[in-house]
Amino acid sequence: MRAFVVGRFQPFHNGHLHVIKEILSDYSSVIIGIGSAQYSHTMENPFTAGERHLMISNSLESAGIFNFYIIPIEDVNSNPLWVAHVESLTPKFQSIYSNNPLVRRLFKEKGYDVQAVKLANRDEWSGTKIRKKILNGEPWEDQVPPAVSNIIMEVDGVNRIRELAEVDD
Repeated sequence: MRAFVVGRFQPFHNGHLHVIKEILSDYSSVIIGIGSAQYSHTMENPFTAGERHLMISNSLESAGIFNFYIIPIEDVNSNPLWVAHVESLTPKFQSIYSNNPLVRRLFKEKGYDVQAVKLANRDEWSGTKIRKKILNGEPWEDQVPPAVSNIIMEVDGVNRIRELAEVDD
C-alpha cells in the first residue's frame, strides 16, 4: 500500500525526514508531492522544484530509504480541481498525510483515508524558521539532513535568501 504526503519543502528538513520514516513504518512506499512546484526565488519559496527534488531524494537515499516517488505538483488555484490534479500526476495511493485543514477536507471529500502528520521538534524543524536563521546568519545546518545543507551550499542558497530579502530603494 502507498501513502501520499505533500509539502513545499522549503527546505526539506529533519522534521520532514521524521514524517516520511513514520509513514513508511505503515506503508510499503510513499509518494512525496512537491507542492507549489512552480514557485522559486521568493522569500517563502526560495528553492526550485528541481532543487527540492534533489534535497529530498539525496536525503532519503542517504538514510537508506528507496521506496519513494517524488512528484512536483504545481498549484491549480481551484480547490475543487486540486485532488483530481494530484491524482492525474501520481500513482494510486490509499492514504494521505497532512495537517493542512484545506488539504485534509478536499481529500476527505473524495473518500481518501486522511491521517494527521505527527510533527516532531516543531520548535526548530520548520522551513520558515530555518529560512529565517539562514537570513540572520544563525546556525541552521543541524536542522536539515547533510544532503540538504550540501545542496543549499551548491546552489548558493544562503546568498539567494539574503539577496531575496533585500529591497530596492
